[in-house]
Amino acid sequence: MKRELNCIACPLGCLITVEYEGKEVLSVTGNTCKRGEAYARQEIVNPERSIHSTVKVTGGRHPVVPCKTSVPIPKEKIFDVMAEINGVTAQAPITIGQVLIPNVCGTGADIVATNHENA
Repeated sequence: MKRELNCIACPLGCLITVEYEGKEVLSVTGNTCKRGEAYARQEIVNPERSIHSTVKVTGGRHPVVPCKTSVPIPKEKIFDVMAEINGVTAQAPITIGQVLIPNVCGTGADIVATNHENA
């Protein structure tokens, strides 16, 4: 099979062509740098994404605090992770980097605060 991807590994945005059978990548062409090849292989074999969202807060000045996954998660887990994030409420004070949800949905990724929220 053949698939074309717009690379997001660097600002060039190369159009990459990947030839593959199942989960085996046979060739990668069109990339300008090594990061593009690595991105294309990862996207075919095991696509992952980082999530940036907000978690509800009680006892703070603002109703939510921004957060993100500590590492990329499998693409097919995005909706499960978002459901868990939407079901959580954190108590202020919150510090940058604080783990709000450890090992979210068994992915190995933590949901961490990317800003602070004081009482």
